[in-house]
Amino acid sequence: MSSFSQKVYAICRLVPSGKVTTYKAIAEKMGTKSYRAVGQSLRSNPFAPHVPCHRVIRSDGSLGGFMGWKKGGKVEEKRKLLEKEGVSVVKGKIDLGKFLFMFK
Repeated sequence: MSSFSQKVYAICRLVPSGKVTTYKAIAEKMGTKSYRAVGQSLRSNPFAPHVPCHRVIRSDGSLGGFMGWKKGGKVEEKRKLLEKEGVSVVKGKIDLGKFLFMFK
Protein backbone atom coordinates (compact mmCIF):
# COMPACT_ATOMS: atom_id res chain seq x y z
CA MET A 1 0.00 0.00 0.00
CA SER A 2 1.33 3.41 -0.93
CA SER A 3 2.04 6.13 1.60
CA PHE A 4 -0.47 8.28 -0.32
CA SER A 5 -3.23 5.74 0.36
CA GLN A 6 -2.21 5.44 4.00
CA LYS A 7 -2.60 9.22 4.37
CA VAL A 8 -5.99 9.14 2.64
CA TYR A 9 -7.21 6.43 5.00
CA ALA A 10 -5.92 8.24 8.08
CA ILE A 11 -7.74 11.43 7.08
CA CYS A 12 -10.91 9.58 6.14
CA ARG A 13 -11.03 8.03 9.62
CA LEU A 14 -11.44 11.53 11.07
CA VAL A 15 -14.90 11.96 9.51
CA PRO A 16 -17.50 11.17 12.20
CA SER A 17 -20.70 9.24 11.75
CA GLY A 18 -23.48 11.52 10.48
CA LYS A 19 -21.09 13.72 8.50
CA VAL A 20 -19.47 13.60 5.07
CA THR A 21 -16.42 15.05 3.41
CA THR A 22 -15.33 15.35 -0.20
CA TYR A 23 -12.55 13.85 -2.28
CA LYS A 24 -11.33 17.41 -2.79
CA ALA A 25 -11.30 18.20 0.95
CA ILE A 26 -9.21 15.12 1.68
CA ALA A 27 -6.75 16.04 -1.08
CA GLU A 28 -6.51 19.61 0.21
CA LYS A 29 -5.92 18.34 3.75
CA MET A 30 -3.00 16.37 2.28
CA GLY A 31 -1.68 19.47 0.51
CA THR A 32 -2.37 18.19 -3.00
CA LYS A 33 -4.86 18.63 -5.83
CA SER A 34 -4.96 14.91 -6.61
CA TYR A 35 -8.70 14.56 -6.04
CA ARG A 36 -9.04 11.61 -8.39
CA ALA A 37 -6.13 9.82 -6.76
CA VAL A 38 -7.98 10.12 -3.45
CA GLY A 39 -10.96 8.43 -5.08
CA GLN A 40 -8.76 5.68 -6.48
CA SER A 41 -7.29 5.00 -3.05
CA LEU A 42 -10.74 4.81 -1.49
CA ARG A 43 -11.96 2.58 -4.31
CA SER A 44 -9.72 -0.20 -3.05
CA ASN A 45 -10.09 0.52 0.68
CA PRO A 46 -9.23 -2.76 2.47
CA PHE A 47 -10.15 -1.34 5.89
CA ALA A 48 -13.85 -0.61 5.49
CA PRO A 49 -15.80 0.09 7.64
CA HIS A 50 -12.98 1.21 9.99
CA VAL A 51 -11.97 3.61 7.23
CA PRO A 52 -15.45 4.96 6.39
CA CYS A 53 -15.05 5.63 2.67
CA HIS A 54 -18.84 5.76 2.30
CA ARG A 55 -18.63 9.20 4.00
CA VAL A 56 -16.66 10.68 1.08
CA ILE A 57 -18.72 12.32 -1.66
CA ARG A 58 -18.30 14.69 -4.58
CA SER A 59 -17.92 18.45 -4.07
CA ASP A 60 -21.35 19.08 -5.63
CA GLY A 61 -23.03 17.00 -2.92
CA SER A 62 -23.67 13.97 -5.12
CA LEU A 63 -22.70 10.56 -3.85
CA GLY A 64 -19.94 9.75 -6.33
CA GLY A 65 -18.81 6.16 -6.59
CA PHE A 66 -18.53 3.34 -4.10
CA MET A 67 -16.27 0.31 -4.16
CA GLY A 68 -15.32 1.01 -7.77
CA TRP A 69 -18.90 1.46 -9.01
CA LYS A 70 -20.30 4.76 -10.26
CA LYS A 71 -23.95 3.67 -10.30
CA GLY A 72 -26.19 0.78 -9.38
CA GLY A 73 -26.33 -1.42 -6.32
CA LYS A 74 -23.05 -0.39 -4.71
CA VAL A 75 -23.91 3.32 -4.84
CA GLU A 76 -27.33 2.45 -3.41
CA GLU A 77 -25.49 0.65 -0.60
CA LYS A 78 -23.49 3.85 0.05
CA ARG A 79 -26.73 5.85 0.25
CA LYS A 80 -28.21 3.37 2.73
CA LEU A 81 -25.09 3.46 4.92
CA LEU A 82 -25.21 7.27 5.01
CA GLU A 83 -28.93 7.38 5.75
CA LYS A 84 -28.47 4.83 8.56
CA GLU A 85 -26.01 7.35 10.08
CA GLY A 86 -28.57 10.16 9.78
CA VAL A 87 -27.29 11.78 6.58
CA SER A 88 -30.23 12.74 4.32
CA VAL A 89 -29.85 12.04 0.63
CA VAL A 90 -32.42 13.95 -1.42
CA LYS A 91 -32.57 13.41 -5.18
CA GLY A 92 -29.09 11.88 -5.08
CA LYS A 93 -27.50 14.79 -3.21
CA ILE A 94 -26.48 15.67 0.32
CA ASP A 95 -26.92 19.13 1.83
CA LEU A 96 -23.29 20.13 2.43
CA GLY A 97 -24.39 23.08 4.56
CA LYS A 98 -25.83 20.61 7.04
CA PHE A 99 -23.65 17.49 6.79
CA LEU A 100 -20.19 18.58 5.63
CA PHE A 101 -17.36 17.81 8.07
CA MET A 102 -14.71 20.50 8.10
CA PHE A 103 -11.11 19.46 8.76
CA LYS A 104 -9.13 21.64 11.14
